[in-house]
Amino acid sequence: MVKDLFERIQKNKGPLGMWASQAEGYYVFPKLEGPLSNRMMFHGKEVINWSINDYLGLANHPEVRKVDAEAAAEYGAAYPMGARMMSGHTTKHEQLENELASFVQKESAYLLNFGYQGMVSIIDALVSKNDIIVYDVDSHACIIDGVRLHMGKRFTYKHNDIESLEKNLERAVNMAETTGGGILVITEGVFGMRGQQGKLKEIVALKEKYNFRLLVDDAHGFGTLGKTGAGAGEEQGCQDGIDVYFSTFAKSMASIGAFVAADKDIIDFLKYNLRSQMFAKALPMMLVLGALKRLEMLRTMPELKDKLWENVNALQNGLKEKGFNIGDTNTCVTPVYLEGSIPEAMVMVNDLRENHSVFLSIVVYPVIPKGIILLRMIPTATHTLEDINQTLSAYEAIRVKLENGTYKKIAEQTTVDVSAT
Repeated sequence: MVKDLFERIQKNKGPLGMWASQAEGYYVFPKLEGPLSNRMMFHGKEVINWSINDYLGLANHPEVRKVDAEAAAEYGAAYPMGARMMSGHTTKHEQLENELASFVQKESAYLLNFGYQGMVSIIDALVSKNDIIVYDVDSHACIIDGVRLHMGKRFTYKHNDIESLEKNLERAVNMAETTGGGILVITEGVFGMRGQQGKLKEIVALKEKYNFRLLVDDAHGFGTLGKTGAGAGEEQGCQDGIDVYFSTFAKSMASIGAFVAADKDIIDFLKYNLRSQMFAKALPMMLVLGALKRLEMLRTMPELKDKLWENVNALQNGLKEKGFNIGDTNTCVTPVYLEGSIPEAMVMVNDLRENHSVFLSIVVYPVIPKGIILLRMIPTATHTLEDINQTLSAYEAIRVKLENGTYKKIAEQTTVDVSAT
């Protein structure tokens, strides 16, 4: 007997979906309102916002808003119509690609409509069934989903563990010698949950011993790391060793879109083989012109990055001084690790938002191991010392309640009623 396809879905909502009745609209799918900034409105009250990736504060910058508005007025939301290969190509798209390539010190670049689908498609295009992929086990979902499309062999190595990478490279070499294929190593410039930089310099050094190509997702590094903001590779002095450099506009650029940069022959190949771009409408002109303005500001206004790092250092140093575990982050991403259950985490975040006016992202199992609560903060250039001090005081208050069992007791006695807040 054939089962109803939806039977499994109706019975098992998944590890996150199972909390939907309690969480939706508050803990997940929350509604932040007002201008994008360090303080926004949530459920009718002002909160300090640590949950948007607007690193350089460009999302609501008056110069950016002006260019966005002028571009929308001139071109609307539709122009150009059609895929780039057919009817959606313009000189402005080319200009943005050339400027992005120059900024990240690569020969050529190609625009992508979205970061997630772009990375999936890049991996799909770069490898054949005879090739072997070796990638960091903590890679972003877009990398994992791209690897899933691969019809050949793939190996994961332990997170940021060069010894583990080398062992898997040895396995990959043996396999490639049999299949007649090549090897693609994939990692991130910055791991967005833990805030660690990928060990790019050490990985690039392995090229002297193993014949592989390196693809780096630098979504959180672009604009925030390196002398000029060119990312984690520039920060570590190994940008030349990155064969394919990828980043999104959804972080430092505060927009929509992404790009991939590499030697011209590789970009030329990707232009004609990236299915997510070949069969998709071109990035709208208003986004292209907006990205050009944002990139200009990245190049010419280093004070934005300086202010960002002033806030990052104040927040992270303050947390460490107060005894909080922020792991080994060496980027702007600021995780705080606490011990507790998912119900305790829900009570705690409710307390943070309602009684301390602090809004941040909560990360729990299955993204991280059971029993761990990760409170993830993204400092930006728009945050203030007042924001930081208020948040540090809030953290001290919630730690007491977590450690003395207050949150556990509340979680056991009642379901958090977010509809009443």
